[in-house]
Amino acid sequence: MMRAAVVPAKETATRLRLRLRGAVQGVGMRPFVHGLALRFHLSGFVRNDAEGVLIEVEGFTQDFVSALRAELPPLARLDSCECEEIAPRGDAGFQIETTRRGRAQTRIPADAATCEKCLDDLFDPSSRFHLYPFVNCTHCGPRYTLTRALPYDRAQTSMARFPMCADCAQDYADPTNRRFHAEPIACPTCGPRLTHAPQDIVAALRAGAIVALKGIGGFHLLCDARNAAAGTELRRRKDREAKPFALMLANEASLALFGAPTPEEVALLRAPAHPIVLVESRKNLPEVLAPGMSRIGVMLAYAPVHHLLFHAAGARRGEACDFALVATSANPGGEPLVTGNDEARRKLEKIADLIVAHDRDIVVRADDSVMQIVDGAPAFLRRARGFVPEPIDLGADGPCVLACGGHLKATLTLTRGREAFVCQHIGDLSDAETFRFYEESAAHLLRLLDVQPEAVACDLHPDYLSTRFAENFGPPVLRFQHHTAHVAAIAAEHGETKIFGAALDGTGLGDDGGVWGGEFLRLDGRGGFAREGSLAPMPLWGGDRAAREPWRMGVAAFAALGRLDEAAAFFSAVPQAAQVAKMLGAKHPQTSSLGRLFDAAAALLGFPQKQDFEGQAAMRLEALACEPKALANGYVWRGQKLDFTPLLAHLIDVRPDAREGAELLHGTLIAGLAEALCALSRPGEKIALGGGCMMNRILSEGLANKLRENNHAPLLARKLPPNDGGLSLGQAALARAALKNEFEGEKKCVSQSPSR
Repeated sequence: MMRAAVVPAKETATRLRLRLRGAVQGVGMRPFVHGLALRFHLSGFVRNDAEGVLIEVEGFTQDFVSALRAELPPLARLDSCECEEIAPRGDAGFQIETTRRGRAQTRIPADAATCEKCLDDLFDPSSRFHLYPFVNCTHCGPRYTLTRALPYDRAQTSMARFPMCADCAQDYADPTNRRFHAEPIACPTCGPRLTHAPQDIVAALRAGAIVALKGIGGFHLLCDARNAAAGTELRRRKDREAKPFALMLANEASLALFGAPTPEEVALLRAPAHPIVLVESRKNLPEVLAPGMSRIGVMLAYAPVHHLLFHAAGARRGEACDFALVATSANPGGEPLVTGNDEARRKLEKIADLIVAHDRDIVVRADDSVMQIVDGAPAFLRRARGFVPEPIDLGADGPCVLACGGHLKATLTLTRGREAFVCQHIGDLSDAETFRFYEESAAHLLRLLDVQPEAVACDLHPDYLSTRFAENFGPPVLRFQHHTAHVAAIAAEHGETKIFGAALDGTGLGDDGGVWGGEFLRLDGRGGFAREGSLAPMPLWGGDRAAREPWRMGVAAFAALGRLDEAAAFFSAVPQAAQVAKMLGAKHPQTSSLGRLFDAAAALLGFPQKQDFEGQAAMRLEALACEPKALANGYVWRGQKLDFTPLLAHLIDVRPDAREGAELLHGTLIAGLAEALCALSRPGEKIALGGGCMMNRILSEGLANKLRENNHAPLLARKLPPNDGGLSLGQAALARAALKNEFEGEKKCVSQSPSR
């Protein structure tokens, strides 16, 4: 018996209204939608407004909606697409309508590296953009760093002062052109200009000069990476004794000349943001670039001017080029990144032999982002250019909060609805210029997002300038313990509220008045927490000086072992050691900090007794540790305290070489921390791992693997750094939870248990 064929019902003509939210302005969305509408023979319109992009299409619309979701422009990020059927209007043709303004609910895309099509134009002699250092289109170029306000239109950017020539105006108005409404569009006829020719800049670099070059988010200081004398002189002039410099290369083909990147690292290097990525070094560049490190930070040329420099040096697209540049932020003396031309002449004249500027203003300064691959996925060391201002989805709407972060590696977070906007890396607020940058960043975020905070969140520490900023801001101030915010930041980006985790960090004020830093914490989802355990405390003498002078923690190790009388002889090369040993015999503060434990181990292994930058000793220990191995009986877990003094005693008594000691340190820490976390957690529970020590790849990966072996799911920082750069997000999440709890009539509890 034959069955009749099923004939699908013919689609009927309808009119749909679609509301697109996310990074949907300034990314070529309107010409993309226009092209789709023409392809499917639809009438209607598309326009930008304060909420994002509004579309109405009429006709046979089913394939249009599918293609819209599947074929987004490269830089678009679609958070939501609301679709409703409305009454047909019977209009003819499809129009791109004028932007409608209002209270901003959309956002600006992050800056993106020059796309391949614009590189084609840059090096095509027949193109009107041939060798033009500001070529861009809707798929690439600066966005956030040149935008003053929303919605994202040319009049709201620093390109407003450059009237378009006839050719640029034609491209800008043509929906079939990829420069349709590319707000920074410009050409040699009408656009910004560079003060020096690329060939002259390269000649100076080859001669050993230090060059200050204005780029996308600020000035770089450049020198020839193969010239050890130039690198040494740059360190002297910038007063940067040992912190690693980043390396800029012409293209992907050049990577293998200087590093040994994994496929995952290569993919991260060529992402639209083009961040600095840590890769294994081939050790064929001067040691002055990254003293004592096994990896180097590498980035690929990302702005047209960078490509022009390498082109002038003889590089060809797709071919390896051995011309490499040191490219470090131009920020003398710990100040924020230099962005203005007059500022550069004033602040960089004693550092740079040549200052190369241009006449397009940088509205928002942004350092290069720095990343690495940890546990198989990208992780931030510094989040800035290329990623800011992309928001973090908090999973649900909530009150608007301004969170002020910490004192070092400061950031701010402003929440709007279900989104958290974390500003770019700001830096150490001890510097007056940096604190002004911090205040500017807060004002810019508030202006850009057009919201009024219901509360301000900050750290417990009363002397942080971020705390004082919060107190002076106006709305109610909510204070949260430093390490709780670290765990909350990891939880927030993974969509969790109640969670158990570890904050493995430097130092922060505990809510019992102590100095914390190696904490096992449980968040209650209402803004409160319980301290369920910690590292066994060690003496802390000298406060912040202990972080700069690791020998102090070395002496503290002797005190913790009850062997203080041996310390002076062990540190005989340090005249102050005997005096500090005597002082430690009296009453002294204690710290549970894992960061200070790293310092103690470094001191006992004979590392230099002064750190030139924060975390230097820990980074050198990480660089030495090839195969971590746990010391038998190297720790004790009892009474909710994790005690590593047996390991420290081994380092004192056996005096292993630096590599063996580094491997024992990492292996023993991994074993001990995993045992403590598994003992305190519930079966199969997710465990958040935050704090500055989680920037250590060996520690992070080893601990994550141990937890998985014990049927736990480790949560690592992915969208923000695990250090204080993510602190403001954690504060914002805790504040929203506390406000929600207060709103629901429950008793607000910022801390359930001061300590155990």
